Amino acid sequence: MTYLQLVNKVLTRLREDTVSTVGQSTYSALIGEFVNDAKEFVENAWDWSALRSTITIPTVASDYTYSLTNAGQFSEVKTVTNDTANAFMHYRDQDWFEKQLYINDTVEGVPVNYTYNGIDGNGDAQVMVYPIPDGVYSLRFKTVLRTGTLTEDADTVNIPTLPIVYVATALATRERGETGGTSAAELFAIADKSLSDAIALDSNRHPEELIYVAV
Repeated sequence: MTYLQLVNKVLTRLREDTVSTVGQSTYSALIGEFVNDAKEFVENAWDWSALRSTITIPTVASDYTYSLTNAGQFSEVKTVTNDTANAFMHYRDQDWFEKQLYINDTVEGVPVNYTYNGIDGNGDAQVMVYPIPDGVYSLRFKTVLRTGTLTEDADTVNIPTLPIVYVATALATRERGETGGTSAAELFAIADKSLSDAIALDSNRHPEELIYVAV
């Protein structure tokens, strides 16, 4: 569903005229802001199947820092594999990497460990790998890529849209005080129910992520 369609669905629920572009009036632009707030809220609520993707990084000999291009700073890494070596890579904390890179004698070889290393100049997450690559290896990062702000009318979202519409409508109702019917509190309750239902349906695709094991 497009940004414009989302805005018009909210306007309809508020008993307002629909628009041909999000910026058509100050009020439709405000609804656009609420839609973006709602989209971010819904995106962050669950690791949606529609946001899951794979980023493949080819290493360069002697280089251990890489950017997850176009991932942004709010992406999430689920698993990492060294496709060339046919092995899973293991997360290590910053102290472990500091010890390997600056205290112990550094080792070059097949990278099997990774950690996060801030963001680059484009705002994308960076990772470090170890041992320091001694050649070209194909590293596959299974990620959850949360999207940026909707700006153009034709911008689309792939996550469930009904929770976005209800959250945006609730925000708009709270801002102006009424809708002529349903209260803001009731709309937030409907939004929560819609979101929980959508998560329940999507989580069926990843049942293993809902299994908790005592350690």
